[in-house]
Amino acid sequence: MSDAYVVGDPDGLSPLLVELRDAVSRELYAQLALRAERIELDAVPEVAYQITRQVERVLTHRQWPR
Repeated sequence: MSDAYVVGDPDGLSPLLVELRDAVSRELYAQLALRAERIELDAVPEVAYQITRQVERVLTHRQWPR
């Protein structure tokens, strides 16, 4: 098992998954605020793109264990 897993973490997520969850949550919150709290079906690809960019930022700025 990897060091990424935390024993006893109440939500059961590794630190990386917590960072990713938080990034996705922040972006969804921002997108909903921009779109009057409603995401139309035709906007889903753009929202998904923006979420993917946030995930990319987490993965590229994270300090990976050696």
